[in-house]
Amino acid sequence: MFRNRIQKLTPYIIILLIYTIFGFLSYNDFFSDRSFSDASSMIVKYGSKGTAVKTVQTKLKSWGYYKGSVDGVFGWKTRSAVIAFQKKNGLKADGIVGAATSKALGIPYKAATTASRGTVSRSNEVYTLAQAINGEARGEPYIGQVAVAAVILNRVDDPKFPNSIAGVIYQPGAFTAVADGQMFLTPNDSAYKAARDALNGWDPSGGAMYYYNPAKATSKWIWSRPIIKVIGKHYFCR
Repeated sequence: MFRNRIQKLTPYIIILLIYTIFGFLSYNDFFSDRSFSDASSMIVKYGSKGTAVKTVQTKLKSWGYYKGSVDGVFGWKTRSAVIAFQKKNGLKADGIVGAATSKALGIPYKAATTASRGTVSRSNEVYTLAQAINGEARGEPYIGQVAVAAVILNRVDDPKFPNSIAGVIYQPGAFTAVADGQMFLTPNDSAYKAARDALNGWDPSGGAMYYYNPAKATSKWIWSRPIIKVIGKHYFCR
């Protein structure tokens, strides 16, 4: 009699065990993997493949860091290019495209695994432009901050320069704030406002393509450019 009852209950016991096992696995997935896999999946590093790698390769190739083919495979050439970019921009040179490097490349971090060429959100454009304003023109009159942003946007529209805000800002040797790390300070409210005003079409620079501080500029070439306006400590020129 007891054996018969056990035999009848066996299927239910098996089902209960299955539910218990899967429930435990789901619990671990939710509380262990979820909080970390989302973050790690946004990191592009050696061995990664796919669209995100192509986006990184395209950015680095356009700025002269990467010489290989845009194949979506994160190999040694891509890693070396990432390290060179990180060293140039004052980032931790680990060859991994995480949050800071994604931001420097102009790639939204949360979209790093799905971003395609040219897909940069408006909010990310505002942030990147505000970073540059804060790094290059912090302490300048507000109109001078907008003018600095306008120069960057004027370059974006000119075929001689990269066709994106991040591309212009991170073009090797283009801006002092990138080289000395000022670019990576948190933008203040004034920088955000100046970025939005410039993106909305305000150009106090008068169409300038360059600017410099005569007290700090050492390039003989920049001194040869025709001056359009002087705003604060900056000379704006073509």
